[in-house]
Amino acid sequence: MIDVCLLGCGGMMPLPYRHLTSLMVRLNGSSLLIDCGEGTQIALKKKGWSFKPIDVICFTHFHGDHIGGLPGLLLTMGNAERTEPLTLIGPKGLARVVNSLRVIAPELPFEIRYVEIEGDEQEFKMNGYRLKAFKVQHRISCYGYSLMLDRIGRFDPLRAKAQQIPLKFWNPLQKGRTMEDPETGRIFTPDMVLGAGRKGLKVTYTTDTRPTRSILENAASSDLFICEGMYGEEEKFPNAKKNKHMMIREAAVLARDAGAAELWLTHYSPALVHPENYLEEAEKIFPNTKCGKDGMSVELNFEGEEEPKETQTT
Repeated sequence: MIDVCLLGCGGMMPLPYRHLTSLMVRLNGSSLLIDCGEGTQIALKKKGWSFKPIDVICFTHFHGDHIGGLPGLLLTMGNAERTEPLTLIGPKGLARVVNSLRVIAPELPFEIRYVEIEGDEQEFKMNGYRLKAFKVQHRISCYGYSLMLDRIGRFDPLRAKAQQIPLKFWNPLQKGRTMEDPETGRIFTPDMVLGAGRKGLKVTYTTDTRPTRSILENAASSDLFICEGMYGEEEKFPNAKKNKHMMIREAAVLARDAGAAELWLTHYSPALVHPENYLEEAEKIFPNTKCGKDGMSVELNFEGEEEPKETQTT
């Protein structure tokens, strides 16, 4: 299961009714934050989600509307007596940028671990899931992210019995662990008792970019694709190309061509007061398009389990 919350869906500047860009994902008892625009802490408080389980913060790029809320969040974590390490992931220059912001938060009771992305794509494995960063096209170095929660095959007790695997090893094998019987020296591996891997869960997030093949490839078959829709008005298309942003209709084309299950639009221009006015056009391209709103969230479950539950707050 994955809980996803779009904490803020605004671009460039915060508005009274729209926080700046931030996304929070909860899974396996941990939390991952992507971008941390000004007001992220307020958005978290409104949603009722805690910042305490956050162990990874990813940054798409280093424009202020995506990272300006970090110093305050670090201070809050420090004041809450956090001692666990915090991992930050982002483009080259991450440590330099964050250390500059930390002039107002120089002393923290926890370690910050910096991971600067290497190359156009890089995959990380942590906390029981996979995270893939992929380069997109903005005015500065910028990355999108795909978060993947894999699902191992179904446990087959008949195979376990046929191979005389002791019952005490069934549970760890079912969880994907290799076990050794200290009495006999036999090695038991998960493939001895597990069927073929089943469909997992995938969430892809990208903002501040023109449409790119990297987005298309990495958003392929996503259960949820969250993509910027900076502009809706067709006369803003020259601005989108010049400033390396995206039209709502372009996000819908990407979702359709990637075979995503659902599209949430985000990172609206401050001038785009009513993105819903352009929803009908987007739905003609990709029917399962939704206009993201601050606090919009969904619970994604594996196939065969409970259907997704979506909630929305404004």
